[in-house]
Amino acid sequence: MKIQVVKNILDANDRIADANRSLFDEKKIFVMNLMSSPGAGKTSLVERTIRALRDRCRIGVIEGDIQNTLDADRIAVLGIPVVQINTGGSCHLDANMVREGLSGLNLDALDLLIVENVGNLVCPAEFRIGADANVMILSTPEGADKPSKYPLIFKISSVMIINKIDLLPHLDFERDKARRDALALNRDLNIFEVSCRTGEGLDGWFGWLEERVTQ
Repeated sequence: MKIQVVKNILDANDRIADANRSLFDEKKIFVMNLMSSPGAGKTSLVERTIRALRDRCRIGVIEGDIQNTLDADRIAVLGIPVVQINTGGSCHLDANMVREGLSGLNLDALDLLIVENVGNLVCPAEFRIGADANVMILSTPEGADKPSKYPLIFKISSVMIINKIDLLPHLDFERDKARRDALALNRDLNIFEVSCRTGEGLDGWFGWLEERVTQ
């Protein structure tokens, strides 16, 4: 019975995710679901991406956190429409939360919607929200063993961003192992090595995203 309950929850979520996907297609919005561990650099990547692309596409953001509006406040300073979703303890955003958050955005005025999920490598990967692409960040201080420990998020993602490469001289991060293990799980994974602090490597990421928003 417990297994059936879990299955019903995921089935209900998938139905709402499909409805979200239909709405995004209708409005011609490219939607990115951004996931990572806490502190890996999601909000820093969002800020960098907004600054790089804001003159070429219309961007909106949904921020997911357990509580507070710190990340949403950082985005609002950039003059970008942003909606904060506080989960009140849940470790992920689900399709229904995103659906509710859409009411705070003018979808007709957007080309790109970035959903910054709650910091977690497990739960966000299990709940579809209707995004075009799942993007995950692996930061170098976390270590190269994360693909073997948390395989699902690597399997479902279109992009893995290895962030904080400016710290590599000070860490034992095995970049070849991280890339090899991630690609073993998902051979179609696009990998970008970047530093959101220095800007190194970000042009490749910006180009990948802009191509998909404008196609």
